[in-house]
Amino acid sequence: MIQTAWFHRIKAAQRDLIRLVGGIERAAEISSISKSHIGRMNNATDPEMMPLHAVYALESECGVQVVTSAMAELHGKRLVEPESERGADHCLIAAYSDMVRKAGDLISGGAVAIADLMVTPAEATKMDRDAAELEIGIAALRKALANVKARGGQRVGL
Repeated sequence: MIQTAWFHRIKAAQRDLIRLVGGIERAAEISSISKSHIGRMNNATDPEMMPLHAVYALESECGVQVVTSAMAELHGKRLVEPESERGADHCLIAAYSDMVRKAGDLISGGAVAIADLMVTPAEATKMDRDAAELEIGIAALRKALANVKARGGQRVGL
């Protein structure tokens, strides 16, 4: 088994991408790769990595560049939205509350994992998944905030 940080980061992104498109069977349909092969890509300890054509097909399907963003992040870079998509309407309250919930999941899960002063690989995997969800939530919140700034403010309330 490969035990490097980049491997675990990319494998986590692959799992997130498979989940985002609807699971192993749906990912197999979209990518034209067998379910067993996709299953190996979804396994945190299997060395099978997703080929680029599959990454592209799956990211195009769900509209979230999970693996591509992880690869950029590993190089100290980040992806940005094209100017034409920056003005997209995003709901500030929904984005904020979703981000807070995801942060709470990471914080509470991390507290439980660290409480005994030993973090197991399973706990690290869970924390990593929660962190990935939080990253998505933060990105959505930042888009919503950019939209608020572009409109000159937004009244919030029910």
